[in-house]
Amino acid sequence: MSIDSFEASRKRSDEIRADLSVHPENYTMLTGDRPTGRLHLGHYFGTIRERVALQDMGIATRIIIADYQVITDRDTTEHIADNVRNMVVDYLACGIDPDKTIVFTHSAVPALNQLMLPFLSLVTEAELQRNPTVKSEMEASGHALTGLLLTYPVHQACDILFCKGNIVPVGKDQLPHIEQTRMIARRFNERYAQVFPEPEGVLNDAVEIPGLDGRKMSKSYGNAIALSATDEETAKLIKKSKTDADRMITYDKESRPGVSALLTTAALCTGRTEQEIADEIGESGAGALKKYVAESVNGFLAPIRERRRELEGDMAYIEDVLHEGNRRANEIANATLNEVREAMGMVY
Repeated sequence: MSIDSFEASRKRSDEIRADLSVHPENYTMLTGDRPTGRLHLGHYFGTIRERVALQDMGIATRIIIADYQVITDRDTTEHIADNVRNMVVDYLACGIDPDKTIVFTHSAVPALNQLMLPFLSLVTEAELQRNPTVKSEMEASGHALTGLLLTYPVHQACDILFCKGNIVPVGKDQLPHIEQTRMIARRFNERYAQVFPEPEGVLNDAVEIPGLDGRKMSKSYGNAIALSATDEETAKLIKKSKTDADRMITYDKESRPGVSALLTTAALCTGRTEQEIADEIGESGAGALKKYVAESVNGFLAPIRERRRELEGDMAYIEDVLHEGNRRANEIANATLNEVREAMGMVY
């Protein structure tokens, strides 16, 4: 993506942000996650906190648990049902309200997935091959390029457009997906009839949450603090994290990634700055820093974990949330697919 096109996206994103609280009724947001494991602190600060804020502004919010996308780069769905249910528990514990937000799964909404057929006719192979996320996902997985991974951006367009989503919270690296969705919507509207909005990416300013080894926090790196972890498990993970031999605690992302990652984690959980925390701990060393981080994280997550325990004790309610979310998503998807068929002259 060129600097000019990124700046244009940034400008449009800023304009939308300014309008969200003034005219929330004008927006429908679609966002989601793949159920590949437990949600962690990176998810919370990276996306979930913002979803809750947008939901509470009164924006129509839809969250997709992208279960079909698990098999873009994995050979098994062994733990998928457990992951899906725990994802719902995490969402609700963090403040997602199922009365305001529709939470649903790919596999339960056939009409959403059926949009893939007309949408695939609107993109070329070269356009699919160019998508940078497809390339990076393929390299990361070590798998051959499957048809599902190649068409992943089209499936994502189905997710956004089935509910006429017009805003999607994204990081800079996800903007190409939004551009491809806009292109699909535009081509459909030009070829058949005006059915879809052209969605905009709302850039989030979330800090990239470092994992306990200084790299990005990720389930696949094994460096993440799960929202569902106990206080003891959290403290143990933090205690094992890598630091360095320098006893003086300073914040320097480049030369001290391990120490700096711990400082950023504590800063996010306390609302303080990394520098303040580093100055306070000073020569007390890595042991004191890790103790402070563990206390900060566990203190911050305490209300979420307490709510999580309550929800885990009522899994029938979690099933109800999913069933109702799937029912509502199906209503929307069926109505959209009917519009698509009408536009294409396929009503018999």
